Amino acid sequence: MSNDLQNSFAYNGLTASVPGLPAAWYFDPVQHAREMATLWRNNWLYVARSEGFSKPGAFRTLTIGDQNYLVVRGRSGSLHGFHNTCRHRGSLLCEAVEGQLGTSGRIVCPYHQWTYDAEDGGLLRTSSFVEPEGFDKSLYGLFQVAIVEWRGCVFLHPDFDTPWDANNVFQRPADNFANFPLETMVVGHTWHTEMSCNWKTFWENFNECLHCPAVHPELTDLVPLYGRRIIHPRDVPDWTDHVQSNDPRYRGGLRDGAETWSVDGSVQGHAIQSLTSEELARGQTYASTWPSVFIAGYADHVRIVTLRPLGPERTDLVAEWLFPPETLADPSYKLENVVDFGRLVMEQDAKACERNQRGLHAAPLKAGVLMPEEYLLERFHNWIRAGIDH
Repeated sequence: MSNDLQNSFAYNGLTASVPGLPAAWYFDPVQHAREMATLWRNNWLYVARSEGFSKPGAFRTLTIGDQNYLVVRGRSGSLHGFHNTCRHRGSLLCEAVEGQLGTSGRIVCPYHQWTYDAEDGGLLRTSSFVEPEGFDKSLYGLFQVAIVEWRGCVFLHPDFDTPWDANNVFQRPADNFANFPLETMVVGHTWHTEMSCNWKTFWENFNECLHCPAVHPELTDLVPLYGRRIIHPRDVPDWTDHVQSNDPRYRGGLRDGAETWSVDGSVQGHAIQSLTSEELARGQTYASTWPSVFIAGYADHVRIVTLRPLGPERTDLVAEWLFPPETLADPSYKLENVVDFGRLVMEQDAKACERNQRGLHAAPLKAGVLMPEEYLLERFHNWIRAGIDH
């Protein structure tokens, strides 16, 4: 390894003791409300895959805390988003999680039948025989939210005027997925679970691997580096001593002979052809955007994991497995080989997070402390502090 290369990369770990967030922030209702009013209203949120809005009039609703949003495919083919509230007296417009607008393609309030244009949310008509003097329909359109379709993924921002910039939205770079055919991949399986933990507890677990040997024996067998309790080769001070090693415990990647995250490690002959040899050897690729979603890419599939708070100590998790259409069209391809492994890892994580959550209530515990390998947790905590003080 050249000196130039050595100098261009640094040890990742923390070099000083850093306290964690206050323990009460993981269960206090006041703190939870504060986070919902800031972090979850001032950032881009993942909604669904574009394929869920297959034709004009297709809609989905998204509930985040006490806020409800409505996303609709307009007659022009574009997606539009609104606060899911009627401008008359505030009724929900659509209660279903997903569905199809009526044949008119308009949004009709089920309470008093106020009718809106799905393109721009403009009020088309009320149900009154006579509208009062001075009533201007143009002032009573739906409240709009920002919507973007990024590579087949739909994102929403509660502030309609917020511009989209993937380079700033993702903490782990979106460019990591440049060679994945995200636009054309389709959902082959969806899994949902409700966890008895704070949403931050799960994100913290995702951003470290100190827990991996004890919690994920199957995963640490597949990804030997994780068995060393680290997520990157530079997470240990002496990483340069092993930079030429071909041992997956030091270089990263999957165990020898394995190709993907699955029960047997096999891609079953369906590796994504657009990936480079380096990407295939890496084994896993990540992009994430707090607070709502991370995307994980593998040699033959992509997994999108979404978090949505249900309360201070309850979090909804939805996982979607994406595959190239030709993979799903192959009757010999065993979907469960991939799904069962990913689900096992997430179930193990959920159990660990729920155990962590219960322990946070101990009266003497004011805050935890971060270890050197938990540098991503420090970044997460700094993001939280900055976001709620904004």
